Amino acid sequence: MIDANPLSPQVLFHLGPVAVGRAVVTTWGLMAVMALGFGLATRRLRADPGRAQAVLEVLVETLATQIEDTMRVPAGPYLPLLGSLFLFILAANLSAVIPGVQAPTAHIETTGALALVVFVAVHGYGIRARGLTRYLRHYLEPNPFLLPLTLLSEFTRTLALMVRLFGNIMSHELVIAVLLGLSGLLVPVPIMALGLLIGAVQAYIFAILAAVFIGAGIGAIETG
Repeated sequence: MIDANPLSPQVLFHLGPVAVGRAVVTTWGLMAVMALGFGLATRRLRADPGRAQAVLEVLVETLATQIEDTMRVPAGPYLPLLGSLFLFILAANLSAVIPGVQAPTAHIETTGALALVVFVAVHGYGIRARGLTRYLRHYLEPNPFLLPLTLLSEFTRTLALMVRLFGNIMSHELVIAVLLGLSGLLVPVPIMALGLLIGAVQAYIFAILAAVFIGAGIGAIETG
């Protein structure tokens, strides 16, 4: 379950002056397992795919279709980032079902880092697609007097992206912890099953919002 204060990382050890928390260790572990798993699954790709390759191909095609439907541009340049975000967040959200493991997305530092990745990607892709001058000029549209509000919206939507994921996963783990304390082991099982759905939905929402923000950054879609 979660720490007593999810806003304060639980430090496990130090690397010199750097404190390493449980969420960071879990994140490293998930990345290592995912990298190894996908590496093994794709090391022998064939024209006649086996079961594992077929599942991966369906997954990649589904992600690409979702990106194209959302951003209205070819998915190729954006699939590695958005696909990785979705798969990592999905794995992180669902990791809480493993005994003794806390979902790293139930900690604000993890969701903050993910939101920061999206923030940087929006501007990086936007500058690459439009050029620096044209990209900066779009902040003055449709009215230069709205520039302060436009800049504020850049930060508030990133903050909302961070807090939405953190709040949903943290609150779910908190509910399970309370139910375990009050009623024992079996009662929270349906809530944990519901948590699997919540984890998948939140991963999807985060990835779709990231696609919308990047699409707006490159000028492919309007966010209103």
